[in-house]
Amino acid sequence: MNYEKLITKHVQKLVPYQSARRIGGHGHNFLNANESPKSEGYFLNSTSLNRYPDCQPEELIERFADYAGVHKTQVIATRGSDEAIGLLVRTFCEQEKEGILIAPPTYGMYSVAAETNNVLIAEAERNDDFTLTAQQLIDGVNNAAFPVKVVFIDSPANPLGICFPKDELVKLLKALPETLIVLDEAYIEFAPKEEDLTYLVNEYENLVITRTLSKAFALAGIRCGFAIANENIIKAMLKVIDPYPVCDPVAQIAIQALTDHGVKMTLERAQKCNERRAKLEEALKTLSFVKKIFASFGNFLLVEFTDGPAVFNAMAQKGVILRSFETKKGLKNCVRITIGSDAELEELMRYLSALEI
Repeated sequence: MNYEKLITKHVQKLVPYQSARRIGGHGHNFLNANESPKSEGYFLNSTSLNRYPDCQPEELIERFADYAGVHKTQVIATRGSDEAIGLLVRTFCEQEKEGILIAPPTYGMYSVAAETNNVLIAEAERNDDFTLTAQQLIDGVNNAAFPVKVVFIDSPANPLGICFPKDELVKLLKALPETLIVLDEAYIEFAPKEEDLTYLVNEYENLVITRTLSKAFALAGIRCGFAIANENIIKAMLKVIDPYPVCDPVAQIAIQALTDHGVKMTLERAQKCNERRAKLEEALKTLSFVKKIFASFGNFLLVEFTDGPAVFNAMAQKGVILRSFETKKGLKNCVRITIGSDAELEELMRYLSALEI
């Protein structure tokens, strides 16, 4: 059998998202996936595992809505924010006719979600310093060869670390009232409080916010995320989502993480991470082969070295796994470093300090 003929044409061409786990790497110090260096302890009740879970567990939705400061009808729970991204593409873009707008370098799942669902992709140009304005996105939408239904903006951006300004977001929302503007706030707990623009969903019907418990909540392993939007957008996404997207153990753990105590621990964890990030930045500045350290509001630093591949490979040989962005637009010689534990970062700096480049 020629299996290739069975595969749809657009999937034949598809390059899957290269997650940190999919890329792999043999080591002991993983600073490549923007994970928390440790997890907390949680309790599980196994007596209900014989039953299918609710599609949208009520207590989970209510707790996250309280945390985000929105009404529960404005929230949908998904398998990480990645599923929310895919749902938005599937729900609002007609295959082969409509599409999305992104501004590279940016999170790779936006384009993969579009390609997987056979919708089109347009790109907006960033400034030389990688900042992004509403006008650049408006121009990207207007100049696209197809109707753009969804604009994806990550804030704080991955891997850039910068936030999209509120005044630019408002300008964009007003200029494109018939286009969904998706603000991906996966790393928002590491940023100053004023950078969280979730509350704007109550003012603009075309705004969607995506969030996750994978980063600051230290729960990457349970794959739990959310989208926050106008109630009608949430209802449309609920038509498309799989029957049981949130399994019972995930809901149990996420509910515990979203208690007052869990949120307090998360915010403290994020603050300590930011302190380690600042400490690492100062240490990196002492290395002669560091050309630039990008300002970051995430749990990572993007660093431009004189020879990025040499640094990446040398660390990998020592068992310290980083994330190379060598092939991404404008990021030659750039490597992203997750803010791990003190011990993990001390090991990294010990090896980096010994390098001769």
